[in-house]
Amino acid sequence: MLPQTASIPERFQIAKNAGFEQIECPTTRDSREAEAMKAAAEKAGIKIHSVMNMDHWKYPLSSPDPAVLEKSLEGARVSIRNAHLWGADTVLIVPAVVNGDTSYRDAYTRSQQSIRNLLPLAQDLKVIIAIEEVWNKFLLSPLEFARYVDEFKSPYVRAYFDVGNVVLYGYPQDWIRTLGSRIVKLHIKDFSFQRDQAKNLVAKWKGLGEGDIDWPAIYAALRDIGFKGTATAELESGDAGALKEICRRVNLILTGDMPSGSRPAQR
Repeated sequence: MLPQTASIPERFQIAKNAGFEQIECPTTRDSREAEAMKAAAEKAGIKIHSVMNMDHWKYPLSSPDPAVLEKSLEGARVSIRNAHLWGADTVLIVPAVVNGDTSYRDAYTRSQQSIRNLLPLAQDLKVIIAIEEVWNKFLLSPLEFARYVDEFKSPYVRAYFDVGNVVLYGYPQDWIRTLGSRIVKLHIKDFSFQRDQAKNLVAKWKGLGEGDIDWPAIYAALRDIGFKGTATAELESGDAGALKEICRRVNLILTGDMPSGSRPAQR
């Protein structure tokens, strides 16, 4: 979300000046760049709370190809080590991708085995592997998501719940109450829904509070489960003014003062 033309120290300072308290950073393989990011965050007075693992789409943890799987595992290991270096407590991981080459059942079993292979490192460095539900044709209900996390029987595997990613086929407040204390982090975004010429429901990105997500209902659900984790806005990049406005709207959401958006389309 931060301006790509800015230097690393400038990006952290821009986030801090906009009002953000914490930030999520991507997998960073270059050790010198990782050290520079740590120093920049410390100088700006902003905490890196999570690492967005970057290899799980191109190299899925559910891949049947051992070479692809090893690339994915290595990327996740780098992310976990980044988190330890930066003082972050969490790495976001998309666990699987269901496609023509990988069935749902195989995605489930392979991804769980892959994550179990990562657990010793995560436990040693005290970094949580946080599973995110995305548009990957996987973990399509809150009940299944809860079961998937529970089967690890580890405090180092939890849920990174994305409020926007379930609205095409569910209601975020329902997922929040079902996942409960499994949720360690939140992603926040907004969509509006329209029918295309084939009458398929499609999502269009919107500014926070300008779409169809029922923010008061989400706030109530978070209050009900006693959520105390970090919420990260995941939107398009913008300048300093845009980022300040996003921060203002995030604060409205997290204090229960954000009004609900427009009437949701029939799903």
